[in-house]
Amino acid sequence: MSSSTVPAQTPWIPGLAPNASARLRLFCFPYAGIGVSSYRTWKAALPGVDICPVQLPGRESRHNESPLSRMEALVDAAADGLRPYMDVPFAFFGHSMGALVAYELARAIDDPNLKHLFVSARRAPHIADPFPAITALPSAEFVAKIQQRYGGIPAAVLAAEDLLELLLPRLRADFEVLENYTYRPGRRLTCDISVFGGNQDTVTEADLRAWQEHTTGAVRVRMLDAGHLYLDSQRDALLRAVAADLGFDRNTEEAAW
Repeated sequence: MSSSTVPAQTPWIPGLAPNASARLRLFCFPYAGIGVSSYRTWKAALPGVDICPVQLPGRESRHNESPLSRMEALVDAAADGLRPYMDVPFAFFGHSMGALVAYELARAIDDPNLKHLFVSARRAPHIADPFPAITALPSAEFVAKIQQRYGGIPAAVLAAEDLLELLLPRLRADFEVLENYTYRPGRRLTCDISVFGGNQDTVTEADLRAWQEHTTGAVRVRMLDAGHLYLDSQRDALLRAVAADLGFDRNTEEAAW
């Protein structure tokens, strides 16, 4: 069994309590504008996995940092910050924008310890988003477009001008990341990819199945009864699938690694 001796503190994984006997570490990347709170309940639900929600610059505990607005800069910074924690077998999970970050990071690090990639609510990277750019729109229009597409801003935030003003800079930066992203063909991944999507989302099943082009490993696609933002509403189904694809028995905490 592999053992882990990682630094005790990093802004990339806030509240980290290193598991010295970890056999598998799961790095979880959030969707646009959100931080590690989107994965707050996963650790208790997957006790056999060392869950590491990733805090990107500008979010929650890193609110005093400037968010990064280009994929290349974000991936380079994440690779530097997370590499010390890749000393045991690991996997990536990313939802929406987080799926694209996870994929590009997987390509950048080219690490044999990467055992699995989970991508959720994100079309394959070579398929361009069908929507026009919205980053440069005035705030009211920008917010309206986000709500129209994803419905992702809570009503309590929309109703509180001060909270909305805190959220908007990182949302704009994240949409800059997405709107300026250009897929560059290269070597395919070798790990298996598990793909999730909502049957009420604008990301179609065909968009999701196209992930097969990006790995020499197996690809499994699962459709959930949901729209775009389903991390909470479909949490149990997601975690069952993650545990199964990682080879973990959630009752015994046994794994194949």
